Amino acid sequence: MAELIPELTPMFPGASPFLARFLPHSPPTYAGLNESFCDLHAFLKYLHEHSWYGYLYAVLGDQTAYVLLFEGRTVTAAAASATGEQALGELLNLYEQGASLSAHPLSPAYAHVLSGIGSRAWKFNLTEDFTGLHARPTGAIFYVRGEIVATLPATLPYEGAFPAPLRPQTLILPRSLAGWAHHHYNLTLRGRDGMNAITDVYQVFRSEYGAPGIAFLRALGEKLTPAEYAMRSDAALHDLEPMVHSFLKTGYIREV
Repeated sequence: MAELIPELTPMFPGASPFLARFLPHSPPTYAGLNESFCDLHAFLKYLHEHSWYGYLYAVLGDQTAYVLLFEGRTVTAAAASATGEQALGELLNLYEQGASLSAHPLSPAYAHVLSGIGSRAWKFNLTEDFTGLHARPTGAIFYVRGEIVATLPATLPYEGAFPAPLRPQTLILPRSLAGWAHHHYNLTLRGRDGMNAITDVYQVFRSEYGAPGIAFLRALGEKLTPAEYAMRSDAALHDLEPMVHSFLKTGYIREV
């Protein structure tokens, strides 16, 4: 029944980035976070470990950036003139420059609906399993598997849809901010021994890094970059970075 469908309130009415425009009002769980006392990478790791759903909002003067999290993973982002990975990088840059950051929780369903919002809207085609946002000049509708779950009085000047992916992909930091993640690495002789179960090196490697380390080392040996491996395995870059540094330091890999 229509009266049971909640009408949400926009958090940022009139915002120009599409993602910001359709974010519903949500009191922050965390507010006033700042580089001077909160390491953002540690905070993102904390949200990832707790499978947090919601959005981050960074503001510095008249500059803003917005990042949506699903299962604790950054899945879409927007800033004044960027979306996706570049906008995620923009939020990190603003934070480093002294921006104030807040974190606003959402239900898993709403976070999923919003996860498909990028730089363009698509032709709307309501199917029985459509999950995503339908934007119209009269307002927006949140759909989950073909059912209306909420409305929001925020608009586009034309009709369009933002279909949500079945399982939202994790955003990977751009090369300018995480160059190490986009490099290729060769296994050294020691690294190859680290994957060979009959060697002593393997026993040492396994005791230190476990099965996740072996899987990651094998992927590097198969010429995947850490960023590509993170996308395929759903691993978090902040978990892979210390392993890459450790592998380099202990002589298992070298940069190509």
